[in-house]
Amino acid sequence: MKEIFEKILVRYPMNKKDSLLPILQELQKETGYLTDEMLTEVGNYLGMPVNKVFGVAAFYDQFRFKPHGAYHIRMCRGTACHLFGSTTYLSELEKQLKVKAGGTSRDKKFSLEIVNCMGACNSAPVLRVNDHFYPHVTPEGLNRIIQSLKEKTV
Repeated sequence: MKEIFEKILVRYPMNKKDSLLPILQELQKETGYLTDEMLTEVGNYLGMPVNKVFGVAAFYDQFRFKPHGAYHIRMCRGTACHLFGSTTYLSELEKQLKVKAGGTSRDKKFSLEIVNCMGACNSAPVLRVNDHFYPHVTPEGLNRIIQSLKEKTV
């Protein structure tokens, strides 16, 4: 962990508070999520109270405070996706994967997240698994996606 901090922090001057977001983004990119220890270390480096650092990180939904599953599934709930049935798809994902939105399965294979918009309204409803987008999801397509993920080994 120390090496990751040194690699990132060396690019930012100490006590420069406007470096907070880029530092948090880089830390999360390297580790997958932010821990209390990381937030404390960043606060110390920037001369900020840890509650301020946490407050900023908690404000932005891009930051995570716990690891996500090997298959991080994001269901779009933007207006177009909602109109095309994303609520039903979300319920089906929760049921079949045995994980609630915002959570991670016990085996750490799946995490499920609701996102406000993926910017692909013309492809609604949209599902994203890690870095792969699934446009125009149908009930049959959703079942194929879920089955395919369940069969893969992590």
